Amino acid sequence: MAPIRRLGLYSLLIVTLLACGGCVTGQRKLDLQIPSGAKIVDGSKGTVQIVSVADKRVFENKPSDPSTPSINGDVKTLSASQKNKMIGRQRNSWGKAMGDIALIEGQTVESRSRALVTEALKRRGYSVTDSQSKNRAEIAVDKFWAWFTPGLFAVDFEAHVQANLQLSLNGRTSKFTVLGHGKNLGGMASDSNWQEAYNRAFENFLANFEAALQTIEDDAGLNES
Repeated sequence: MAPIRRLGLYSLLIVTLLACGGCVTGQRKLDLQIPSGAKIVDGSKGTVQIVSVADKRVFENKPSDPSTPSINGDVKTLSASQKNKMIGRQRNSWGKAMGDIALIEGQTVESRSRALVTEALKRRGYSVTDSQSKNRAEIAVDKFWAWFTPGLFAVDFEAHVQANLQLSLNGRTSKFTVLGHGKNLGGMASDSNWQEAYNRAFENFLANFEAALQTIEDDAGLNES
């Protein structure tokens, strides 16, 4: 075999092994932290009560698109509490679905989504409370999922986080959708590569939420000097 051809085959083998690194049939658990803003938040715009957070994601058995939630098994056997922990699927270097990706103990899709919206509100000058407030938010999560697309020399790790919100501020109710998308190019399926895709999705979600909320405030005359 010619040296150049052998070198090409060896390189392809190394890439395949790297892409499969960490791909296991068992369950991977991730600790997802919400980015903290650098701004000092004084809560001068008042309090907001998050009255509900609901995981509305739809799972499918063996979906053709890896961005569609699925599990290593039959989705019909998935309880609501189990579903609330699932955030992705591991895949081998040919894209075949393998083990599940879940949140660590103490974290759920609903709790992470609540924390994400809490951070977004804080960045706009609101403080979030569990007590009764005239300003209220309801959150329905319809996307919170990560997947990867294998490539010849690297793997694309992607994450989507999307929520439909109903927000009442000063007696005015608005309904809007916020999407966060994150993409990370990595060499192997490590925890850090999955976490980085989610971190970028969270940052994108926060930026999009801030833009949407500013428009709502402008329409309501809340930003008038």
